[in-house]
Amino acid sequence: MRGSGAPPPEGAGPLGLRVGQVAERAKTVTDADLRLYAELTGDYNPLHFDEAFAAGTRFRRRVAQGGIAAGLLNALVAMDLPGPGTVFMSQSLTYHRPAYVGDTLRARVEVVEVKPDKPVCRLRFSVRNQAGDVILEADAWTYTLRPDLERQRRAT
Repeated sequence: MRGSGAPPPEGAGPLGLRVGQVAERAKTVTDADLRLYAELTGDYNPLHFDEAFAAGTRFRRRVAQGGIAAGLLNALVAMDLPGPGTVFMSQSLTYHRPAYVGDTLRARVEVVEVKPDKPVCRLRFSVRNQAGDVILEADAWTYTLRPDLERQRRAT
């Protein structure tokens, strides 16, 4: 039980997580997403906005910025698993293919390692399109900052 002061289950660490635990979330990529991402980051690459330019490349059509697929990892970590208060300590991303406007991306996170004495864990991610093709794979270490964990840390 989180926040009860009771010790976490054996091997689960202070976050109560278990190796093999998973979470998923999905997002359909829209033109508005490309515009908003560009406004936020300044990434106005013609691969994202110019049909004629993109048609002359191996992609044959406009592609979404890679940060849109990677951004799903942020949402998973911060909102789902491990959850609120979690930040990335490190991450390694590998892009396998582009995401296109209209693609529905399904991001998945799996717990692969839990530190028994810290709110730290290693996670493995994948992002696939609606056809099941892998867009992105990633590995990351995260740290979770929550008021209950901060109180426990100060008490020890």
